Amino acid sequence: MPAATAASPWYKHLWPWIIIGILATSVCLSLTMVSIAVRNPDNLVNDNYYEAGKGINRSLDRELLAQTLNLKASVHLDELTGEVEVRLTGNSDPQALELNLISPTQPAKDRKVQLARTEPGRYVGQLDDKVDGRRFVELLGSQDEHVWRLFEEEKVEHGVTLQLGDEAIQGAEHQ
Repeated sequence: MPAATAASPWYKHLWPWIIIGILATSVCLSLTMVSIAVRNPDNLVNDNYYEAGKGINRSLDRELLAQTLNLKASVHLDELTGEVEVRLTGNSDPQALELNLISPTQPAKDRKVQLARTEPGRYVGQLDDKVDGRRFVELLGSQDEHVWRLFEEEKVEHGVTLQLGDEAIQGAEHQ
């Protein structure tokens, strides 16, 4: 492109094309962001706040029951076989447990495992696929028709045994 003079048409100047390029790039990026937002909606918003609040109180009651029973658990996930082994100590020995591995941001990655007692204090279940990364780990059991719960945020990694019940209950400081 030869050097433009003041008398030449606008499209022969460099600066209008730079400005048009910046504007075109911003429009393309904006449309890309809109299409990403439309294809991947945020599903973490709860519309029923009252029910969620009641659920928190029920959850705290279950966690306080686990604390009263002095429950602690170690959870081991075998990456090769998918076997889940839970060792439970404390004043409860139910026939079965339920282990929930909850992804904080992606509900499709949530996993639920039913654990059967093989001997007192030892429970075994099976995972269908590999689980790793940050998870909310929830262990549910029952004692005298009351459900207890151990719940903690853990980083699930290969070869790491997770310890539940070793942290203070969040939200129960006033009780």
